[in-house]
Amino acid sequence: MSEQTAQETPAAQRRVVVVGAGMAGVQTAAALRDQGFRGPVTVIGAEPHQPYDRPPLSKAVLLGKAEGSAFDVDFEALGVELRLGCEALGVRPAERELDTEAGPVPYDVLVLATGAEPITLPGTEGVPGVHLLRTLDDAERLRPVLERQHDIVVVGAGWIGAEFATAARLAGCAVTVVEAADRPLAGALPAEVAAPMAAWYADSGTELRTHARVQRVEPGAVVLADGTRLPAGAVVVGIGARPATGWLAGSGVELGAHGEVLADARLRTGVADVYAVGDCASFPSARYGERLLIHHWDNALQGPRTVAANILGETDAVYDPVPYFWSEQFGRFVQYAGHHAAADRLVWRGDPTGPAWTVCWLRGERLVALLAVGRPRDLAQGRRLIEAGRHLDPEALADPARPLKDATADRPATP
Repeated sequence: MSEQTAQETPAAQRRVVVVGAGMAGVQTAAALRDQGFRGPVTVIGAEPHQPYDRPPLSKAVLLGKAEGSAFDVDFEALGVELRLGCEALGVRPAERELDTEAGPVPYDVLVLATGAEPITLPGTEGVPGVHLLRTLDDAERLRPVLERQHDIVVVGAGWIGAEFATAARLAGCAVTVVEAADRPLAGALPAEVAAPMAAWYADSGTELRTHARVQRVEPGAVVLADGTRLPAGAVVVGIGARPATGWLAGSGVELGAHGEVLADARLRTGVADVYAVGDCASFPSARYGERLLIHHWDNALQGPRTVAANILGETDAVYDPVPYFWSEQFGRFVQYAGHHAAADRLVWRGDPTGPAWTVCWLRGERLVALLAVGRPRDLAQGRRLIEAGRHLDPEALADPARPLKDATADRPATP
């Protein structure tokens, strides 16, 4: 279909093809219907499984408390066509066609929602007993490993490494976590905030080894750069993820330094009628004055509403959320909201060696981010304060007995 013909097609009748059947893709289809779109919608997923939610994979599914985590979405009732087990291979914008394993798929509007893929540990390809944890198949392969209570080595002390270590300890496994940096969550949090979390590992009976680089993985063992040999009935690699966008090479869709699709504030790419949402895309944030690439569930939930609104074209919807995520690890419920990169002051609420505390990041007198451990009320109130851009009194903020909402200064924040 030519661009001119596509532009003449009424917005409510255009063919929308969504690439990716995870949270972002499924929610885009649901949001289109919820906002009144009546044209054909097709969701294409590389995995053969019914679309499913990922957070339970490192919790209930991994521990055998649930067989799966399929979305509670009636695609037939929504009038959404699912094409599963069908990998996208490329895009030809001039022809308005998506190339897939099953052949070309025409579109009027294309939504890229392919998410992220885990980074593999070099040299582990083909080594038996090495696992990733990203998909339902990954979780199902790991479940019997936990049931057999193997000695497990986790490579990477990030969010997913901590969550898997938590599940493995609950299953009765001996767990060692090796981290090349000097602390857990080194890429996500400042040293002073991450430092108290190191004690959580020992409290749970998990051995944490920092400054520990993996030299190689052998069947039954992980060998560190200092020569230490760690017995490993299984190895789980959790060293990060990258946008799953390699298939877009040559499409004309511009990618950023991390391989992410560069979307604008309305989640449009530089290619006509092609949008990008979720883990595979970054977007400019006016709130934080920089481009954000967010690999978290809430971003995949919220962004599709903006995409759907802009496809319909009835409003001019800009995407500028307060990022949010949570993690359950070692008996703690950890929540984070905002973006702390540009903060110039850090304020503690409570004792970080205790079971419940919060740390707040300020820029000037405005709250820009907070991390709450076992204090969900702080998180809920703080998120609203960030959204409102309110000035805060740092002294009042530091009192953990005082509600966050009562720490606001009298004058409104300036832009």
